[in-house]
Amino acid sequence: MPKPANLSAKKPVGAQPENPAQLIVDGAVVENEWNLLPLGGDEKISASSLAPGKVILPLSVWLELREDLQGRKAEIGVWLDSDETADLIGDYASELPLIAAHFPAFTDGRAFTAGRLLRQRYGFTGELRAVGNFIRDQLTYLTRCGFNSFAFQGEQPLAGLLESMQDFTDSYQSAVDQPLPIHRRRALA
Repeated sequence: MPKPANLSAKKPVGAQPENPAQLIVDGAVVENEWNLLPLGGDEKISASSLAPGKVILPLSVWLELREDLQGRKAEIGVWLDSDETADLIGDYASELPLIAAHFPAFTDGRAFTAGRLLRQRYGFTGELRAVGNFIRDQLTYLTRCGFNSFAFQGEQPLAGLLESMQDFTDSYQSAVDQPLPIHRRRALA
């Protein structure tokens, strides 16, 4: 019999990420099809007790239930808390359709690194979602690190936030979104 995962085994860093009804994915406002399972609580979760549909599990729960969830690969995502690194998912990233990285505060930048590592080191090609307390001014940098999905906390007009994704038209450094630095691109022109 599969072992259930204990949600109370790990405490979240900062406030739990919210699961808004709408979010930005690939530059468009869309309905959120995923249900984010928060950390905490005393309930035991097993693969058979998970609700049907698309679910984003905390990393600790996914690690415990991974083998039991093989039949639901297309509808199971994982979220990393800010004290969890991309290395904990590692090469299993390619099995996931969605990975979310939690920003407990806009000043906590560890999820930027997680996003870049997932894209560049582990070759993750699925939806990379920023969740939690990031701000509009960080959208360009999140995109440069490989994020293509943004679940904002609270009530914000998402259509207005789309403009922030175009704040900068070019950059000097290489990144996930542009692997060649500007001096190399100019040399090729």
